[in-house]
Amino acid sequence: MASLTQQLVGLKCPPVSSTRLQSKKLLVNHQQKPRIVVAQAAAVVANAQTRERLKLKEMFEDAYDRCRTTPMDGVAFTIDDFHSALEKYDFDSEVGTKVKGTVFSVDANGALVDITAKSSAYLPLREASLHTIKHVEEAGIFPGLREEFVVVGENEADDSLVLSLRSIQYDLAWERCRQLQAEDVVIKGKVVGANKGGVVALVEGLRGFVPFSQISTKSTAEELLEKELPLKFVEVDEEQSRLVLSNRKAMADSQAQLGIGSVVLGTVQSLKPYGAFIDIGGINGLLHVSQISHDRVSDIATVLQPGDTLKVMILSHDRERGRVSLSTKKLEPTPGDMIRNPKLVFEKAEEMAQTFRQRIAQAEAMARADMLRFQPESGLTLNSDGILGPLTSELPEDGLDLSEIPPAEYL
Repeated sequence: MASLTQQLVGLKCPPVSSTRLQSKKLLVNHQQKPRIVVAQAAAVVANAQTRERLKLKEMFEDAYDRCRTTPMDGVAFTIDDFHSALEKYDFDSEVGTKVKGTVFSVDANGALVDITAKSSAYLPLREASLHTIKHVEEAGIFPGLREEFVVVGENEADDSLVLSLRSIQYDLAWERCRQLQAEDVVIKGKVVGANKGGVVALVEGLRGFVPFSQISTKSTAEELLEKELPLKFVEVDEEQSRLVLSNRKAMADSQAQLGIGSVVLGTVQSLKPYGAFIDIGGINGLLHVSQISHDRVSDIATVLQPGDTLKVMILSHDRERGRVSLSTKKLEPTPGDMIRNPKLVFEKAEEMAQTFRQRIAQAEAMARADMLRFQPESGLTLNSDGILGPLTSELPEDGLDLSEIPPAEYL
């Protein structure tokens, strides 16, 4: 033990230099300084966040107080403006509601319409018109068209509305038919079908029924198909969807207007060796070959063709037999004009017809004057215009048929 102690005592430790002590102290200082900087930075950030939170809290509290006490302070958009906007862009989408819309796209199946709703509305082809069409453009529907539509349904797939123009046109068509019935006017209807009781004719886009008993001609239903008939309304009942028409009533009115010497517009229906049949408002009249022109007509086809439109003058009208005699010969300014210059004949038709009627009046006055000489006791006298009093029973009420009297300049 003693030796060990002596040995330990004998050991000498080298002295610690001051340089090493200073280095160790500097190392400790360098390790402690970053920790202080980080701590100080963390404190600064925490203080900034706290101030920001306090600022935001104050702003929210201020905004809450303003919303609770003066919610519209400083706002230019008023409550009235808000309600006006709702009325402008919101509408009732129930079936039957009418809405305004603008077409912005069309295709073969229909059209897309902007009605300022959450989604576009659709106008199907079948609802685009009262008439049968193959494309909406046939009904005048193009992008940019603004129109009033009626809501007829809803597409469940995308909640879009289904619109219709046909429904609106349908209501207007019935209104128009009621008006025409009240005015008692003659209209044209195209025959599009038939059944046991009569034919079906299109009038104002609606299908009307014409009983066979109300058709003046003896034509079959097949012969009347695709032809236009003059018609008058007999019954217009929208609630019962009943539209009944009469051809007989229309023809009676037309025949009442066929005075001798009057000029009417007609269409050539057919040609025969003895003349041409002319349709004058639903009545077939005969233009005999001898009444076409003062010059001889050897072949009617060289002057007239089926489908030609021309002016003719009424020469005679047998109401019982339904026969009407026509003439273009009496309308010729000079003999042969109907062959050489038919356009001139039609231009001068009313003027020549007036001359013809004056000659008829003169001839009747002369006939009455002759009768007066044989019946002095009748008491009839001529006035300053050369017109005698009421017709006696010896003369027909329709006047004399003077179809063969030549123009005045050729007497």
